Parts: sequence; C-alpha cells; structure tokens
Amino acid sequence: MFKVLFLLFIVMPIVEIMVLMNVGSLIGALPTIGIVILTAWIGAAMVRQQGMATYQSVQNKLAQGQIPSDEIIAAMLLLVAGVLLLTPGFITDGFGLLLLWPVSRAVMVKAVQAQMAKSKANPSQSSTFFYSNFQQSNHQQTPFSDIDEHASSHHINDGKSNQTIDGEFERKD
Repeated sequence: MFKVLFLLFIVMPIVEIMVLMNVGSLIGALPTIGIVILTAWIGAAMVRQQGMATYQSVQNKLAQGQIPSDEIIAAMLLLVAGVLLLTPGFITDGFGLLLLWPVSRAVMVKAVQAQMAKSKANPSQSSTFFYSNFQQSNHQQTPFSDIDEHASSHHINDGKSNQTIDGEFERKD
C-alpha cells in the first residue's frame, strides 16, 4: 500500500510536471494550458453524461428488484475518472479518458469484481473490520441501571431481559 501511495503522491506529480514542461516547450505555454483546461472541461461534461446514464441504470435495476453491483462499481470508476480529468496533466487525462471509455470501464468493472470475489474467498489476505462490544468498567447511574442489574443477575452475558418497559412518548417543542 505504501508503494501505491508513494507512486500517487510523489512520483506521479513529478512525471506530470516533466510532461507538461516538455509539451509546453514544444507548442508553447498558452496552448498547453488551453489543452489542459479543454480536457478538464470536456472530461467533466462526459463524466456528468455517463454518470447520469449510470444513475438511470441503477434506478432501472432497483425497480426490477436486482442488485446494481456493476453499476455501483462503474459509478466509482467514473468518480475516479472525473478526479483524474480535473487534475492538471496529460497522463492523468489519459487514464481518466480510458476510464470514461465504456469498453475499458467494463473491463475494469469485471477486474474489480474478480478481485472482490478473490478477497472474499480468501479472507486471510483481505482487510477485515472487527467489531467489539465496548463496556465501561466503572458503573454509572442511568435511568435503566436497576433493570440492567436485574437482567444481568438472571441472564448472564446473553443481553436479554424478560422485563418490558412500557411508557408513553410526548413530543414537547
């Protein structure tokens, strides 16, 4: 993970600056800036259009009772494409346009799904979040303290109680 972050935040900007300087020396500074702005503008318009199409596809799948997993991954890739296209530089624009192209995006969606299936099949290599029930060690007085003490004396560690709390609710604004 460190190598990927190093590549993204250190190496990639340096390479982008070098490419921008070389292109600027060939065609001039203003045309280079114009091309960077033009690709960001066209890319943003394309991301918006394809994002709306993906949103419609998600709505259709949900209306049919299906899970839109392909569309969700495609939407995430479109988000990445938008960020890449708005980042100044020719290399990031190339990757962003590659993600905007439906054929290459479909290939990426399948690759992401395969990676997710692989990590689900082999949980020892995937990152996992652990949930634990945190309880305070010092006992504080709460409105339900006596109920909690009564429940813990009869039902050890199962968290269930046979008592029902009945009451009324009135909102006072």
